[in-house]
Amino acid sequence: MSLLGIDLGGTKLATAVFSEEAELLGRESLPLEKRTGAAVGELLTTQVSKLVQEQLQKGDPVAAIGVCIPGISNRSEGTVWAPNIPGWEQYPLAAEIAAVAPGIPVSIDSDRTCYIMGEAWKGAAHGCTDAIFIGVGTGIGAGILADGHFLRGRNDTAGAIGWMAMERPWLPKYRQCGHFETLASGDGIAKVTRDMLETDPSYNGALQTNSDAAAVFAAWEQGDTLAKKIISQCVEWWGMAVANLVSIFNPEKIIMGGGVFGPAIPLIPSIYEEAAKWAQPLSIQKVQIVPSQLGPAAGCWGAGLLALQAKAAR
Repeated sequence: MSLLGIDLGGTKLATAVFSEEAELLGRESLPLEKRTGAAVGELLTTQVSKLVQEQLQKGDPVAAIGVCIPGISNRSEGTVWAPNIPGWEQYPLAAEIAAVAPGIPVSIDSDRTCYIMGEAWKGAAHGCTDAIFIGVGTGIGAGILADGHFLRGRNDTAGAIGWMAMERPWLPKYRQCGHFETLASGDGIAKVTRDMLETDPSYNGALQTNSDAAAVFAAWEQGDTLAKKIISQCVEWWGMAVANLVSIFNPEKIIMGGGVFGPAIPLIPSIYEEAAKWAQPLSIQKVQIVPSQLGPAAGCWGAGLLALQAKAAR
């Protein structure tokens, strides 16, 4: 029997079919095209229905479904909160999937947890009992594997490291997404760039007030002085975050992923050097900092493992 893994992001819906032995049987991706609320749910359930029928016709029926969502899963009620999808404050996703796939167990979890689950099943954390996935994209979050268990926390918000406090004093601009995310996420890099440009009227390089993180990295690769300053600061923040997580959890691996890693992969040795200044010395000597092996597919792989666990629990 097969497993269906679904990765819902803020701009796309990716689906994948797996065997129980972690073999990828098929994968596709669809843009959300500015859908909101129930329209996103309809797109997702239409894909579920289609794939369930296709697998049935192939004689390899879907045994379970896992769903990775960009937010918080209220497992007791079957609802989800996804802040990047308008209308998904308490969205009844579990019931909608059950309506088009009756009798098939469904498990829904946060993208943070799914990323580390995917890396544990088929990626850089395979064989590990202690590993952390740091996802740096539009925002920042961490998926945590500790003593062989995936940590979710009391309200499914464990790993919300964008709110990690690493400098005083607190400022109102940290209220929305936290100190660390404000300064070192993809969106944060763009905001820092804009702030620096506003305070440096003499700058005449490639960066503009509307430059995004990709533009900053492109300028950094060309040796732009402001871009080098911005990325150097990010290395410090990323290194401090790694140090904090290493000191708390003593992992075997820290896995850097998300859209920023990406272009930031060459910075991993520098991030390790920065982390070594701050971290518990024995723990930092034992940890490896590595890039994601699954890249954008990590969510689908994690959802596949969710489905496998849902099948086993039935």
